[in-house]
Amino acid sequence: MKNPSKQSTSYYAFPHSKVSLKNSCLGLFNDNKRQLAAKPRVPSRARALQQHGIEETAAECQRLGATVHTFVVDCSKREEIYRAAEKVKKEIGDISILVNNAGVITPADLLSTQDHQIEQTFAVNILAHFWTTKAFLPTMMKNNHGHIVTVSSAAGHMPASFMLSYCSSKFAAVGFHKALTQELSALGKDGIKTTCLCPIFINTGFVKNPKMRLTPILEPDMVAKKLLEGILINQKMIFVPSSLNIFLFMEKILPERALAAWNKLQAIQFDKVVGYRNKE
Repeated sequence: MKNPSKQSTSYYAFPHSKVSLKNSCLGLFNDNKRQLAAKPRVPSRARALQQHGIEETAAECQRLGATVHTFVVDCSKREEIYRAAEKVKKEIGDISILVNNAGVITPADLLSTQDHQIEQTFAVNILAHFWTTKAFLPTMMKNNHGHIVTVSSAAGHMPASFMLSYCSSKFAAVGFHKALTQELSALGKDGIKTTCLCPIFINTGFVKNPKMRLTPILEPDMVAKKLLEGILINQKMIFVPSSLNIFLFMEKILPERALAAWNKLQAIQFDKVVGYRNKE
């Protein structure tokens, strides 16, 4: 992570660093061919990621010249995360960059969302951040060196209908990032950097058929590029697109009626279950 160098317009190098990706869809490598640990995603609706998906990500990183290790982990289970972390340390060594990117979503109104779906959302979207960070932070603290990336969402700043549990968990992820950042500063660990990524809808299939009237749906490569650039410059909060900063400022000064009109104008749509209407 020291003296990072940009290799092209799309790929970046992190010399002297090893990277752990939880729910990885980003290709990270470094030109010193240091080892990269890829921990997998738990995709939407809590289905386990198929092995071939992990292998595809690993193969892409290997084509870029990286040495890749993959570990299949259920990110909703604390003890499984801890066991995988110990295996990573044993087989690879200390991790310099931790990317917490696991996520699940149940796009439905609250009364149609089952209790176990809410519990799964919080287990993966926020509690897993605690377990992975606790697993890898001690060595970072000892060395006063590292970088912890929290992948949240625009939904962690601006709520959306029919995403209640998801938005709540992403608000928690933003809070986790801010509180961790402050705590590391209070402990004098200025060598451990933190970054939080907050994009709008991304064209990955995570949410089915998303549409927004005023904002285009993002492509994964562009979001990955913004994240890597943010890591390189130790950017604390990354909004994609950056115009989200303007809306967050407007939210603080505009009356509720104006904000409601803005949300209506955006006309956010995606496939969802609205069972409450069917009961009326």
